Amino acid sequence: MKIDLNCDMGESYGAWTMGNDAAMMRYISSANIAGGFHAGDPQIMRKTVELAAEYGVAIGIHAGFPDLVGFGRRYIRATPEEIQNDLIYQLGALREFAKVYGLKVQHVKPHGALYMMAADDVKLSRAIVEGIQKVDPSLVLYCMQASKTYVVAKEMGQPVAAEFYADREYNADGQILFTRKVDAELHPVQVAQRVYRAVQEKKVTTLDGVDIEIEVDSICVHGDTPGALDLAKSITEHLTANGIEITSISGHV
Repeated sequence: MKIDLNCDMGESYGAWTMGNDAAMMRYISSANIAGGFHAGDPQIMRKTVELAAEYGVAIGIHAGFPDLVGFGRRYIRATPEEIQNDLIYQLGALREFAKVYGLKVQHVKPHGALYMMAADDVKLSRAIVEGIQKVDPSLVLYCMQASKTYVVAKEMGQPVAAEFYADREYNADGQILFTRKVDAELHPVQVAQRVYRAVQEKKVTTLDGVDIEIEVDSICVHGDTPGALDLAKSITEHLTANGIEITSISGHV
């Protein structure tokens, strides 16, 4: 059995540091690299691509709203056309750095508020998929299964990966509970067991204590979650010990 483990990367900016990308690269199979809108800058983007090349990690664009102050987690009113243009712009930047290191961009993942807005908006989801298809239809779109984005991608024939969030709670509808900041540090073993159950049994317990069915193609650990490195390490060790291979999404979607 194979599963992808992805993490948000390249989210430092100038003198401000976010996460521990070099250490996280040892455990993940796919890196969502910030496009410079919600976080990141050209120097950080190049360094993150370089790290991914060094560790053999697949890369994708983590495209967000132009919101450095709010880290892309503030809801911004923008037209589908504006969002599509922003996506293509950020994707283009990553593609050029990828060429420098002989890499190919594997996937697209909307970030933060954009991800959650698209989940409930058909027009916005369609604009995102159309933007991808104008540039490279082979790119895999990461999103929640319980979302308009997933449905639209399937309808439009776009490769899509259903994400499971290791470090977020779920509601009864199968969507994550969106938060702008995570303060509590999670227990690595408990998180790893929760992830294993989601992968093996396709079930997760919601915040209300109810079990729901869930599809899992890729597991996400946020780079800014407290203790993210310990979570990624525990997940990797627990899955591999139980015969589940961690490999990039292009290998099994």
